[in-house]
Amino acid sequence: MNSKARIRFEESEVGVLATVNHDGSPHLVPITFALAGDMLVTGVDHKPKSTLSLKRLANIRHNRRVSVLVQHYAPDWSTLWWARADGTATLIEPKDRRHRVAAELLAERYAQYREHPIRGYIIEIDIDHWAEWSP
Repeated sequence: MNSKARIRFEESEVGVLATVNHDGSPHLVPITFALAGDMLVTGVDHKPKSTLSLKRLANIRHNRRVSVLVQHYAPDWSTLWWARADGTATLIEPKDRRHRVAAELLAERYAQYREHPIRGYIIEIDIDHWAEWSP
């Protein structure tokens, strides 16, 4: 495990989830997330969506390989960094017992999920590669 990359994730509140569309093109969406070892979880939450048939879920059903990126930008380029977690995603349905555990991890990290627990799918990512860059 790249411990510096993991630390960057722990310090970040938002990431970008990359999945692959059926035509091979990338699909990117901002996410909130929580870590448990080399497992990252994110969920379909209560915020308004244009559809409940989310592209990220369809993409994961088709190709479970995903990446999540976190980054820091500043005018002082000597402080720039990014970190990436690559892995295999699994969709966890609300009735699955693992859903409650993942939803609790997210609620520990984000107050909004204590007020509005995640009731939609949880995306569980088994991270098999960490990467990071900084000058």
